[in-house]
Amino acid sequence: MKKISLMLAMVLFAVVGAFAQIEKPVTWSYGATKISKTEAILYLKATIEDRWHIYSQNVKDGGPVKTTFTFAPSKDFSLVGKTIEPKAIVKYESTFKMNVSYFEKVVIFQQKIKLNRNTTVVKGKVEFMVCNDKQCLPPEEVEFSVPVKEKK
Repeated sequence: MKKISLMLAMVLFAVVGAFAQIEKPVTWSYGATKISKTEAILYLKATIEDRWHIYSQNVKDGGPVKTTFTFAPSKDFSLVGKTIEPKAIVKYESTFKMNVSYFEKVVIFQQKIKLNRNTTVVKGKVEFMVCNDKQCLPPEEVEFSVPVKEKK
């Protein structure tokens, strides 16, 4: 019985230790503002831990995985233009042997939509890659759901 308890405790510590090693240096939050009866702007905000960065949507081929937003099709709305981003930091990264555009600390992406209904929920996913000066984590996909409500 003691062997089983000891074995169970060792497995439990190994599992907890493995989960403790998973780094999540980026958290996402979302919001929307109606700018008229038929238009809204979605805000897709990445909060990035110190010494980490995520890449722009405008990274050339051969570099890191660029940030990409994919919106689920809906009859409730249509996209107006492309997702816009603020001015990025541009720096040469020897890992990729090229200049890359990236963001640190906080970045807010914006997507304008045309509404076919007063209220809706915009769903989709963002794919991004996060790096620091020592390592890059594998690209990650995060699903999002942004409610668009009546303008007050």
